[in-house]
Amino acid sequence: MSENVTLGAGSAEVTVAPANGCRLDSLKIGGTELLRQGERYGAFPMVPWCGRTELGRFRDGGDIHQLPINSAPHAIHGTGRDTAWRTSRADETSAAFTYDLADPWPYSGRVTQLVELTDTSLTLTMGVETYDDSFPAQAGWHPWFLRNLGTGKDVEIGFRPAWQEERGEDHLPTGRRTDPRPGPWDDCFGMPDGVDVTLTWPGALELKVTSRAEWVVVYNEQSGAVCVEPQSGPPNGLNTHPRLVTPIDPLEISTTWTWRSLA
Repeated sequence: MSENVTLGAGSAEVTVAPANGCRLDSLKIGGTELLRQGERYGAFPMVPWCGRTELGRFRDGGDIHQLPINSAPHAIHGTGRDTAWRTSRADETSAAFTYDLADPWPYSGRVTQLVELTDTSLTLTMGVETYDDSFPAQAGWHPWFLRNLGTGKDVEIGFRPAWQEERGEDHLPTGRRTDPRPGPWDDCFGMPDGVDVTLTWPGALELKVTSRAEWVVVYNEQSGAVCVEPQSGPPNGLNTHPRLVTPIDPLEISTTWTWRSLA
């Protein structure tokens, strides 16, 4: 079992728990924790799918695959968060982790996550490659940022999406796009020029979540934390926006979180 890996740069410190789904257990800036604590929280990779897959089923050509139902009636957030990853390498400011895709995912392959820290930013990069057959996949991240850092007002979320995916009663996108609506949200948004969301804790800290990915889910329906989730496709994307991983075309995605003090 891989031990936790802690990286440090300037006043920033991040701890990764490869044995617990390779999630970020902690991100501290100037000694202040930014992530909700707990074994199911922190910030975890969503792979090889993001959000909900309808009824846990997806089609690949003529084959229909059934995934475990872990958020009835759907399968949610992939299997990577429930898997022990291996630490491939680690130094003071960066580390790489891998795991091999296995049951209940029906295809063989490898997932890699690279974590790189500077004194003003954290970059996460994920890759999905196949060992054999091509398959549809998604990748992204699900951070739980604390709503309040204990220094003043609650966090403010700023972003300008091009559209919002209409959410049905089953919590899945209906396929219809609407103008962005006021929160609270548990919703997917399209940002075709790349994800760009600013979290501002007034008088404390500003953190920008950016990615070349075009999709982001924002969840702020809980009192303790908010989630800003850059991902390679929308919820149920294995069915509605399949992105094939092939032997010559792996899936790659990255996100960078950049911060500055407002104190």
